[in-house]
Amino acid sequence: MTAVTLKDVAVRAGVSIKTVSNVVRGVPQVSDATRERVTRAVRELGYRPNPSARRLRTGRSGLIALAVPDLVTPYFAELAQHVRAEAVELGLTVLIEETMGDATEELRLATGVGAALLDGVILSPLHASLDELAPVADRFPLVLLGERSYERDQVAADHVLIDNIAAAREATAHLAGLGRRRIAAIGVKAHSGATSRQRLEGFQRALHEAGLTYDPRLVPLVELFDRHNGLLAMRALMALPPDVRPDAVFCFSDLLAAGALRALYEAGLDIPGQVAVASIDGSEEALYSTPSLTSVVPDKAAIAAMAVRSLAARIRSEEPLPFEVHLAPHRLVVRESTDGVRRPLP
Repeated sequence: MTAVTLKDVAVRAGVSIKTVSNVVRGVPQVSDATRERVTRAVRELGYRPNPSARRLRTGRSGLIALAVPDLVTPYFAELAQHVRAEAVELGLTVLIEETMGDATEELRLATGVGAALLDGVILSPLHASLDELAPVADRFPLVLLGERSYERDQVAADHVLIDNIAAAREATAHLAGLGRRRIAAIGVKAHSGATSRQRLEGFQRALHEAGLTYDPRLVPLVELFDRHNGLLAMRALMALPPDVRPDAVFCFSDLLAAGALRALYEAGLDIPGQVAVASIDGSEEALYSTPSLTSVVPDKAAIAAMAVRSLAARIRSEEPLPFEVHLAPHRLVVRESTDGVRRPLP
């Protein structure tokens, strides 16, 4: 049986082959009526795109991967939505992979899961080092997300990130500006990565600028940035002597803050009257928690746009491009967990 072609679909729908290609690739600049007509023709004829033919024709498959630690964390789930939307704008299809923070899996996916299929990869690594990833970036289109500590003249791959030190500093300064004097931090790991280290540095800077002393008793260690670790850490803080117990907490993620809020609720403490809570991530969880959570909101749409466009440029360039670091904006959104002002959801 002869395979159905783009030309066959175009004839049935009464449009150009280019229009059919745009509809199949999800390019948005097509009217709803035309898209419906083409989609109906595709369904009636049983057309199936042939990625191998595209690869032979253009040298590219149009398929990229987004590899993140997990999709349970709201931040990564929301980021994935933005990456997919940006990719569609550029006529790309996104394969989403979970690495579960395993260095071996991160390195495997960074190589393109077999570069014969993927054109490039956007990777948010937790444990694979830059030394391990640099050789990959030299020979395969790769964009990194998340924090790494290195000088700009030592950039070994395209990188998109926010200024974590500044973000943590702003959140902590907000708490200090409310008159809180025993500010705790939840999110320091025993074997901390760059994200944890940078957010701790921002926290310490804000304390110093506010004339407050860093107290390691107010910085319980966590294993993961999840709700359960936030719960346990907050319970440990509440078990401290009254003269040490915190009157404010900065959590290194919204999930940690969710656990901390639960522990404060269990203890019958008023938020923010007795303990103010701020965080960083800007997930929808922060908006819908009770009370709503003051959080530093990274511009996830900008992060996705920078990452996808950087990857697309590297894929389409005939010549090697210099590696770049792209800094995405962030902002502090004040909500009920620090100012106590009840706000109806929009």
